[in-house]
Amino acid sequence: MQHRFVSPRPFTLESGAVLKRLEIVYHTYGTLNPAKSNVVWVCHALTANADAEAWWPGLIGSGAAINPEEYFIVCANIVGSCYGSSGPLSENPATGKPYFMDFPRLTIRDIVQAHILLRKHLELSEIHLLMGGSMGGYQVLEWALMEPAVIRQLFLIATSAAESAWGIAIHEAQRMAIEADPSWKDASDQAGRNGLKAARAIGMLTYRNYDAMIKQQKEADPEKADDFKAASYMRYQGEKLVNRFNAQAYWLLTKALDSHNIARGRNASLEKTLETIQQPTLVMGVSSDLLCPVAEQVKIASHLPHAQYIEIDSAYGHDGFLVEAPTIGKELKAWLYRV
Repeated sequence: MQHRFVSPRPFTLESGAVLKRLEIVYHTYGTLNPAKSNVVWVCHALTANADAEAWWPGLIGSGAAINPEEYFIVCANIVGSCYGSSGPLSENPATGKPYFMDFPRLTIRDIVQAHILLRKHLELSEIHLLMGGSMGGYQVLEWALMEPAVIRQLFLIATSAAESAWGIAIHEAQRMAIEADPSWKDASDQAGRNGLKAARAIGMLTYRNYDAMIKQQKEADPEKADDFKAASYMRYQGEKLVNRFNAQAYWLLTKALDSHNIARGRNASLEKTLETIQQPTLVMGVSSDLLCPVAEQVKIASHLPHAQYIEIDSAYGHDGFLVEAPTIGKELKAWLYRV
């Protein structure tokens, strides 16, 4: 079920900028038990939304590992997105018009602080399991550090403790593609569409990998000289994204991704910061992930005091954290019932 939370107070970002009106769209599934001890909070990735059951089928839903018949599941659309929470397409109270590119810069910590406001509004004093993949995992790690007394257990997949130089370079290439579109700063929800198509194509090269592309897009006709399947696939993926997402939100959120470093401002190294996270944690890597290689998850697991690391074999690269949901669910369920 979809809900909307409007903060009764202005929301101050890490930058010092203030959102006079903060809105968060969120979904809930299942029923909260009397003890309020069965909460599973799902943090979503870059272009996903609050409907976790729709984009993570096989892991979340009836009969799956995260079953609404057992858990009260919450997933909130991140601030800066274009799926109902405050972002570039939201109305700026100062002008009565959408923010567009006037929406202030965000960090992962800003996104988590908004989640915390929602948690308090829902009167949830405990989160039994906090889980997320990719950018969702960034949020999980930050939240575990911000509210250690609230979060009981963590599940992380295809993620890292700090954005890598590799990740930042990819995001900058994507932003350069958006910025090459002359319309990208226009005061319009259609701004930057062609740039976003190109940015998505860049992203697809990191979400999948060589083997997957060869297997799925290789031509059967060796005489072909144009109109290749792989080229059509890239254009299709770009078109599909611009029909559901906004270029200015994408630009803004990739900047938030770059801000991710759990050691930032905490007067300790990344390794020492990880060592302060005491929650039992399942860390999972996808063998063929190019965007967030398994070395990142191994590093997390090796420094968390109470972590178990599992690596799943998949040909789908970074997208494996979505595609391999049944396998992931089997491992997660076994871990949740480990005692």
